[in-house]
Amino acid sequence: MAVEGLRPVPGGDVCRAYQVRLADGRTVFGKTRPAAPAEFFAVEAAGLRRLAAAGGVPVPEVLGADDDVLVLEWVEPGPPTAPAAERLGRELAATHAAQAASYGADRDGWIGPLPLDNSPTVGWAEFYAARRVEPFLRRAVQDGAVGAEDARDVERALDRIAVLAGPPEPPATVHGDLWSGNVLWGADGRARLVDPAAHGGHRETDLAMLALFGAPLLDRVLAAYAEAAPLAPGWRGRVPLHQLHPLLVHAVLFGPAYGARAGAAARAALRG
Repeated sequence: MAVEGLRPVPGGDVCRAYQVRLADGRTVFGKTRPAAPAEFFAVEAAGLRRLAAAGGVPVPEVLGADDDVLVLEWVEPGPPTAPAAERLGRELAATHAAQAASYGADRDGWIGPLPLDNSPTVGWAEFYAARRVEPFLRRAVQDGAVGAEDARDVERALDRIAVLAGPPEPPATVHGDLWSGNVLWGADGRARLVDPAAHGGHRETDLAMLALFGAPLLDRVLAAYAEAAPLAPGWRGRVPLHQLHPLLVHAVLFGPAYGARAGAAARAALRG
């Protein structure tokens, strides 16, 4: 792909992102990361293809990936609208309906710059505790980002996770890092998913992540989702449990303020 021009665009804290004008007249999206780990972009490309294959929320087409760069279809951004939010809810339900073979994935990945262990497990509670919460809790405690009392409360929630997790559900195809910044609202009135940490997981995790930092028109998204695929009773009380992992990730990356929020989420989860 011969490049004629680059324009920096917002692209998160980990990578540098560009609108790229190619010599053949096409406009594409490119992202790079200095000294990226091996397969960093290959894993992201595989996650996008996995979400695309689920047939729910669309993702930008992967045009190329190697150790240095990921190249995607350019999607012209637009404002979030009520119809687009409702469509996102219905299509996210369809993404989740694509069942996974197990909780986890066939290769490890990343959430932001941090590695993720995706080794499969039989049940979601075991996967979430061992692969998501415990590793980041240990690191956050070591770094001083989670205090002793908050750490104890997170551990108490993990001790009861089999009960707190709610009714068993089959492993769903999930985005895995679905905060509002990873929803790309298109000028064509349709949302796309980007920057996935895709794996077989619990569908409530994606919805809880959308709520964590405030997604536009979230009530419309959730209502449309519930119409298409009703959630198990008590799901609202389980939101803090599903938010433990991203809060601990943020504690590792950004410090004690998020560690305190993780402790508060653990106590909320214990209250149900």
